[in-house]
Amino acid sequence: MAAEKLKDLSQPIDVPLLDATVAAFYGTGSKEERAQADQILRHLQNNPDMWLQVVHILQQTKSLNTKFFALQVLEGVIKYRWNALPAEQRDGMKNYISEVIVQLSSDEASFRAERLYVNKLNIILVQILKHDWPARWRSFIPDLVAAAKTSETICENCMAILKLLSEEVFDFSRGEMTQQKIKELKQSLNSEFQLIHELCLYVLSASQRTELIRAMLSTLHAFLSWIPLGYIFESTLLETLLKLFPVPSYRNLTLQCLTEVAALSFGDYYNVQYVKMYNIFMVQLQSILPPTTNIPEAYAQGSSEEQAFIQNLALFFTSFYKFHIRVLETAQDNISMLLMGLEYLINISYVDDTEVFKVCLDYWNSLVLELFDAHHNMDNPAVTANMMGLQVPLLSGMVDGLGAQLLQRRQLYAGTMSKLRMLMICRMAKPEEVLIVEDENGNIVRETMKDNDVLVQYKIMRETLIYLSHLDHEDTEKQMLKKLSKQLSGEDWTWNNLNTLCWAIGSISGSMMEDQENRFLVMVIRDLLNLCEITKGKDNKAVIASNIMYVVGQYPRFLRAHWKFLKTVVNKLFEFMHETHPGVQDMACDTFLKIVQKCKRKFVIVQVGENEPFVSELLSALATTVADLEPHQIHTFYESVGHMIQAESDPHKRDEYLQRLMALPNQKWGEIIGQARQSVDVLKDQDVIRTVLNILQTNTSVASSLGTYFLSQISLIFLDMLNVYRMYSELISTSIAEGGPFASKTSYVKLLRSVKRETLKLIETFLDKAEDQPQIGKQFVPPMMDPVLGDYARNLPDARESEVLSLFATIINKYKAAMIDDVPRIFEAVFQCTLEVSLLFIYLFHA
Repeated sequence: MAAEKLKDLSQPIDVPLLDATVAAFYGTGSKEERAQADQILRHLQNNPDMWLQVVHILQQTKSLNTKFFALQVLEGVIKYRWNALPAEQRDGMKNYISEVIVQLSSDEASFRAERLYVNKLNIILVQILKHDWPARWRSFIPDLVAAAKTSETICENCMAILKLLSEEVFDFSRGEMTQQKIKELKQSLNSEFQLIHELCLYVLSASQRTELIRAMLSTLHAFLSWIPLGYIFESTLLETLLKLFPVPSYRNLTLQCLTEVAALSFGDYYNVQYVKMYNIFMVQLQSILPPTTNIPEAYAQGSSEEQAFIQNLALFFTSFYKFHIRVLETAQDNISMLLMGLEYLINISYVDDTEVFKVCLDYWNSLVLELFDAHHNMDNPAVTANMMGLQVPLLSGMVDGLGAQLLQRRQLYAGTMSKLRMLMICRMAKPEEVLIVEDENGNIVRETMKDNDVLVQYKIMRETLIYLSHLDHEDTEKQMLKKLSKQLSGEDWTWNNLNTLCWAIGSISGSMMEDQENRFLVMVIRDLLNLCEITKGKDNKAVIASNIMYVVGQYPRFLRAHWKFLKTVVNKLFEFMHETHPGVQDMACDTFLKIVQKCKRKFVIVQVGENEPFVSELLSALATTVADLEPHQIHTFYESVGHMIQAESDPHKRDEYLQRLMALPNQKWGEIIGQARQSVDVLKDQDVIRTVLNILQTNTSVASSLGTYFLSQISLIFLDMLNVYRMYSELISTSIAEGGPFASKTSYVKLLRSVKRETLKLIETFLDKAEDQPQIGKQFVPPMMDPVLGDYARNLPDARESEVLSLFATIINKYKAAMIDDVPRIFEAVFQCTLEVSLLFIYLFHA
């Protein structure tokens, strides 16, 4: 390839040939040509002398890609070798780069046409500055400012360079430079900022050019977080920014600058200026965005610039209030503007944009928490005084004054807080998400995604609404019930409105006094049940049913105190378990489990007016109740009843309940084992295998909630279960031996392995949940030695179950003393085939 001669750098590089090579790399050539071009360009980049050709290439080429390649080579040298180069070479390169930038940006046409190239040259210049300025290039800022005043396009580019420099020093410097170098650059920027400040004011006073003023505002935005405050508050800068704010072409950039100013906080010294700035801003905002504007609607229909304005407005208000809201509270003249700004922020919070809402929610949460803390600590004046920054001994009169001040502050924000309650109710996030997924065994199961944005948002909103409820229980209750009545009347009926309302109602559980909460919940459930009765359509009824279940599940204190209501709720859940609309049965089973876990004792005692405990009544109708449930729902139901039985203190009753609970699966298990004794081929049928798997999963669910008290049930099926395990293991080994590794992927082998894994899971669950009783270990471990451990040792690698190791790790960890005699046999079974895991066993045994 002709391009090979590019590798000879003893003479000026052939630029047309380099252009062709770069073009080939970027896709004009064949695949082979691209590969060859890539190899040559990499060679050139790695050649330490290549950078000496950069000026020659930039002067000769017309290709933008070639220019970028040359600048990439130069960037590498600046980053890693700049300080090692001779002074004359460094000076020559930075002078050349500066000249090219001035040349290209002095003419409007070339500046626009070559904008990408100029931007890259700006980056290169800033990389050089990080090394040479200020020590070796002390005149840089004066030179730049002087050049900026010669031409508006040069000035625009100078602003871009200054912005880049600020970002490199203050935002992106970590990991790029030493702390000493960063400190030196920051001091230099601070000390020379007067010249930059004067340039900014000069641009604002002398130029009408939109692009230049926008560039200046963009640069100023990068500076405002670090420049000395005097340049902001003791010059005309802030006043000028406020004048530019109404101009549409500068509005967003100006608002970003004002937001940076709003986020600064250095004590009370500039409070007067902040108040003046806020009031002028609010007057101008009313003409730009009248208070009567439907902001969510305007946002939805607005251009990208208009939407960005709303986003920036949210950032401005939240930044200003976080640091300066107290200043606005102090004077009556400012309070009306403060409340108007909060009204704007409430309206912005309804905008259908997740990021905008997060900004608003973060502030609302902090404001409500602050008001709640003051309200909550009114009984403890020392705490309150400290919170408000009063570091002085408190006299009784002062305490009274402080209480009045806190009360006055609460009253000031009462209207805003009421509107905020409605916002939280209308926008409450989903408390949890249920997804149907396929697990590793090919089964369709439920998976709850706990760690996601929606759940995080729900937690913040729930916390905010609880604080709001504490601040005014009456208003919270009134707003929720009013919104619920609108659902009943049909005035406000939608699925989303009902969902968010019920999620909000559920979220404030425990925030009211018990009597008030009881009265409130009775009215809510009554209205929801009425809504369910009068609303037509299965979809509608399913939405209402899911909300009824969610709300009742959130109020265990009420349920524990009102047996008849609790019984009614549970029976209603049993009704929902026959409703085949997607999601309703899942929700019913989940809610039943949640309620039982929190109220389990109530189900095993004879309640007033009852003939027997509810658990006994439930067990009598068990077959009917679960008749329409899917297997995974039945497992949840059985787990719930297991929690009930676990709460029974009488061992005889407990065993009787367990026997009745397991009657259906035990009957089916007995039939299968009986048929297998006649002909073992019965166990090979896929429907039978699925039934066996389902029975084992049901047992695992009950074992997880019953713990030690599951002993009688597992003892009943244990030996037969091990025989089934042994047989299925042999079937798996035979299938893999005959069919090879691919056989392990077949649905039949997967199904067999699911039974083996569930067997191991059941045993591990029981042993792990059971109390530490040596006789349990002695009863269950010896029979497992050959069917489980021996099988693991004998099996083909592809047929081994890792759950065996997990099970015996649990056994050794829990029953150490009782298992000493069996440890050698366990090691013998796993050591040869699982050396690494054996080290884990040693660790666990000695832990």
